[in-house]
Amino acid sequence: MPEIVLKYQQYKSAKKLSKSQKAVLKEAKKALKKSYSPYSGFQVAAAIELSNGVILSGANYENAAYPLCLCAERVALATAASLHPNVAIIRMAVTVKSKEHPQTKPASPCGACRQVIMETEVKQKQPMEIILKGQRGDIIVIEEGKTLLPLGFNADVLNGK
Repeated sequence: MPEIVLKYQQYKSAKKLSKSQKAVLKEAKKALKKSYSPYSGFQVAAAIELSNGVILSGANYENAAYPLCLCAERVALATAASLHPNVAIIRMAVTVKSKEHPQTKPASPCGACRQVIMETEVKQKQPMEIILKGQRGDIIVIEEGKTLLPLGFNADVLNGK
């Protein structure tokens, strides 16, 4: 029987991360200050490293009507696509913070963000590394974003492939 396996690396601290991984994670942590989360108090930030060395960030933006909220991952991806079209994304770091419920585990992107990450990889024809971190605790590094959405829906389905 086929099975789906998620392979990732887990680190107790950032000490074992590469210089580039540390830099993008640091920018994600700084971007938590940009979070507009007055309803949940759950801050999420993402930073992206582009192949040209630029690092961009984004944070979640809430509304009282929750379906209208913007996730940090999609804000960062849209920023990259707008400011640096056709420049590949090497990696994305996502981190979270909550005063009421301190996050001791990494938070993974929601389903909508996983879809956009997967389609971004398809568009740029290369994977992007995903780094996940809570307020404290372990760091998870995933080699390819598409592994977060196995059996994902993409253009191949629409094109009958």
